[in-house]
Amino acid sequence: MAKYLLKRIFYLLLTLFIVITVTFFLMKLLPGTPLQNQQKLSPSEQHLILKQYGLTKPIWQQYLTYVGGVLHGNFGTSFQFSDQPVSYLISSRIGPSLLLGTQAMILGVVPGILVGALGAIKKNTWVDTTTTIVSILGISIPSFVLAVLLQYFIGLKLHLLPIADWGGFAYTVLPTIALAASPFADTARFTRTEMVDVLNSDYIELARAKGLSKWGVIYHHALRNSLIPVVTIIGPLAVNIMTGSMVIENIFSIPGIGEQFVKSILTNDYPTIMAVTIVYSVMLMVVLLITDIVYGIIDPRIRISGKSN
Repeated sequence: MAKYLLKRIFYLLLTLFIVITVTFFLMKLLPGTPLQNQQKLSPSEQHLILKQYGLTKPIWQQYLTYVGGVLHGNFGTSFQFSDQPVSYLISSRIGPSLLLGTQAMILGVVPGILVGALGAIKKNTWVDTTTTIVSILGISIPSFVLAVLLQYFIGLKLHLLPIADWGGFAYTVLPTIALAASPFADTARFTRTEMVDVLNSDYIELARAKGLSKWGVIYHHALRNSLIPVVTIIGPLAVNIMTGSMVIENIFSIPGIGEQFVKSILTNDYPTIMAVTIVYSVMLMVVLLITDIVYGIIDPRIRISGKSN
């Protein structure tokens, strides 16, 4: 297992290097410069500032300088905030984003598994129909539309929760629900489909013939085996939450890295764009690594296979 994990970490680092390289050169294709909105500055003054940040050098030199800085933990200085290290911007904003993402994953995946399993157990009943309709709605309604609806009805009309801003757990409820809707729907739909197939398999009939109770068969055999394919969608769900948080954080005025990322693109703040991209990439790859580990916990045969490789 240790050899397998080391191999995965190597691929993780290689993927991260490729992401940094591709993002760096794609970023240079963005129209305009970080100083395009600074109309008070003369062309000569703008040139001096760009030279100070090393943006007048050839692109390949800028790339080598940036990669060398990243290896030493230096992500550069923000253009948007004068003399503000990018590492400080990220560290001060990553907390709200991680909190929202974690809450959304828990609220989306755990109830999604339970609802999907319930729909499979009650197949072709009103319960199954209801869970299917809820799943379709969760997939069909974009997170930003749901966010606005939640703000209007729960925040503005009913005054039950804050509409926006950041100041405690109550401020996280609406954005968490908005982010969790899509993972909930995907997990419920996928779990139901997998569990229906498992419940109709031969080894489930054998377990029933041995006299195991209905819930014993469901918990020890059906649900456990249904979770193995469900784990594969954890990575894509994490991506949906990461990308969705960029919009949600702006809608709810949450000081997270998603909001900062959008602002950085609008202002061509190259160092911040790169740093946020790296952070998102690392978070996604860590989730995928954890997913592989969870595979081995759910099904020991996968862990044994990993050792043999």
